[in-house]
Amino acid sequence: MSLSASPKILQPLLLNSPRSTEKPLFFDPFRSTSNFLGSRFRFPSISKSTTRCRSSPVVAVSDVVKEKKLKSGSNLLITKEEGLVLYEDMILGRVFEDMCAQMYYRGKMFGFVHLYNGQEAVSTGFIKLLTKRDTVVSTYRDHVHALSKGVPAREVMSELFGKTTGCCRGQGGSMHMFSKEHNVIGGFAFIGEGIPVATGAAFTSKYKREVLKEADCEDVTLAFFGDGTCNNGQFFECLNMAALWKLPIVFVVENNLWAIGMSHLRATSDPEIWKKGPAFGMPGVHVDGMDVLKVREVAKEAIGRARRGEGPTLVECETYRFRGHSLADPDELRDPAEKARYAARDPIAALKKYLVEKNLASEQELKAIEKRIDEVVEEAVEFADESPHPARSQLLENVFADPKGFGIGPDGKYRCEDPKFTEGTAHV
Repeated sequence: MSLSASPKILQPLLLNSPRSTEKPLFFDPFRSTSNFLGSRFRFPSISKSTTRCRSSPVVAVSDVVKEKKLKSGSNLLITKEEGLVLYEDMILGRVFEDMCAQMYYRGKMFGFVHLYNGQEAVSTGFIKLLTKRDTVVSTYRDHVHALSKGVPAREVMSELFGKTTGCCRGQGGSMHMFSKEHNVIGGFAFIGEGIPVATGAAFTSKYKREVLKEADCEDVTLAFFGDGTCNNGQFFECLNMAALWKLPIVFVVENNLWAIGMSHLRATSDPEIWKKGPAFGMPGVHVDGMDVLKVREVAKEAIGRARRGEGPTLVECETYRFRGHSLADPDELRDPAEKARYAARDPIAALKKYLVEKNLASEQELKAIEKRIDEVVEEAVEFADESPHPARSQLLENVFADPKGFGIGPDGKYRCEDPKFTEGTAHV
């Protein structure tokens, strides 16, 4: 798979069945002049066939972007500096996650650890366009989102090790990355629970600008979640609220085609998630999530709309994870041929090919980046391994609003400091 020289209207990827012949719903979200973006389109007739597949052409990049590129007279989607930033961020995500697998199997990490291998184009394509003030809300597969937003690798690794030097002082772990400094507000273990939080963050931005009259507040929120979440109530409720109030938020669906072991095609009545956007009056866009440049072009439009006060966008990034659902998953349910097909479309290899073919970077420059990232990740492991574990007195911090009623005894000391506090429990 090679990265295109210019943005295109993409056809959706075939999953496992032939394309339908029914007349498609064609929707260009960024050029609609209707207040209610879905109002002037007729629904196609329902096919009598029971075949369920992605059957409609979908807009991946708006005509606005294409016209802009044509006028520029250049077939390059990025500059050399931008390309190297994207490559470094994607390499960091991949190398970091590979190291996490090693450390997990060596007993340095506990609980469930969900890796991001294969999906790097989505995180990099979106988050590297943000400012420090913008907010990211993630899922349990959150390590790379935190890294892309600027949380240092040593802080993320320390958090995975459960050490006090972690971004949550060792209390969050793999599924609960948080950094106030970098505006990463989770890391949420349960699917769907981060979407209302992200919607609230976007409401905060709008409130600051319109009620508190902070004219310079143009902060945008990105809400990341997977295909399995899109059948949950929080998803629909928040799409409605965000569209109703024109909140500055982008809902980013990382559709890796599998919700743990449930195929996306078996779990939803309409596999084309992007179409749920127009139902609520917001643009719905589908993009090849294995191509960082295509993701980036769509992200520019969606983030720009939010920053200009034009409201939310739903973006479905069709991607694939190269490992099991978590490191505890033997990954026996997915077809080996399917896995091989997506592995051949590795987004990092595709970007590397593009940079070299377009003379934006040499092999030596890219190898230097890879070497530097290897050193960063190795240093992160050393730092995490040498860092101290939290004191027992930290156990009840940030748990109760009034710890004096439970966490502190009559003598003023933490109850957890009493040797009998953990009697009968296992010590790791």
